[in-house]
Amino acid sequence: MPSTPHAKHAPRRRLPEERPQQIIEAAFAVFGEQGLANARLDDIARRAGLAKGTIYLYFPNKEALFEAMVRHKVVARLEEAEREMGNGGFGGTATHQLRAFLRAWWAFLCSPVFQTIYPLVIGELTRCPDLVRFYAEEVVARTHRLVADIVQRGVASGEFRAVEPLVAARMLSSAVISHANWMGRHSIFAAFTPRTTDEALDQITEFFLHALRPDGPSAHSRPS
Repeated sequence: MPSTPHAKHAPRRRLPEERPQQIIEAAFAVFGEQGLANARLDDIARRAGLAKGTIYLYFPNKEALFEAMVRHKVVARLEEAEREMGNGGFGGTATHQLRAFLRAWWAFLCSPVFQTIYPLVIGELTRCPDLVRFYAEEVVARTHRLVADIVQRGVASGEFRAVEPLVAARMLSSAVISHANWMGRHSIFAAFTPRTTDEALDQITEFFLHALRPDGPSAHSRPS
C-alpha cells in the first residue's frame, strides 16, 4: 500500500542506543545559546524531542552531560591524535610533525565546536571546580603532552634547540588559542589580526619554528 504523505515525512524514530548522542547534540546547542548556568534540562529535552525523564536515564545532571559533551566533541579528537602519534602518524621530521599537528589543531580551534565550548569553559566553569579540573586534565594537559612529545623528538634529534618541551607546548597553546578566538570574532579584532585564518596559522607556525631552531637566540644571550 503506498505510504501517506504524513508517513513519508514523519521523523525517524531514534533507537535507544542513539539517544545519548541525540541528547549530547541537543545539549551542545542549548549550552551554546544559553550558557551552562542558564540552560535547563527541560530545554535540552525539548530540543532533543524527548521527555525530560529520558535524559536522567543517561545523565544524572547538567554537569555530567557537559562532561559527556566535551568527551564526545573534544576528547575524542585528542584520542584520535594520540593514536595517530603512537602509530607513527604525522611522520617525517619533527618540523613536519609539528606543522601537520598544528594544521589539524588549528582547524579544530577555528571550528564552531571549539568556538562554542571555549567561552563556556572560560566564562562559566570557574563556578564548577570539578569541571574545570576535568577540562584541564582531559583537554589542556593532553594537548600539551602531544605538542611536548613532538618538541622532545626535535630536541633529541638536534632539529630543535634545547628547550623544556612542556614550556614550549604551553607557549604555543596560548598563541593558537588566543588567535583562534580573535579570528573567530574578526569583525571586532580585525585591527590587529591577520586577514584570514590561514594567514594567522602561517604566522604562528613560522614564528614558533624560528624560536625552536638551533641557531636561534639561546637563553644565555638574553639581556639581563
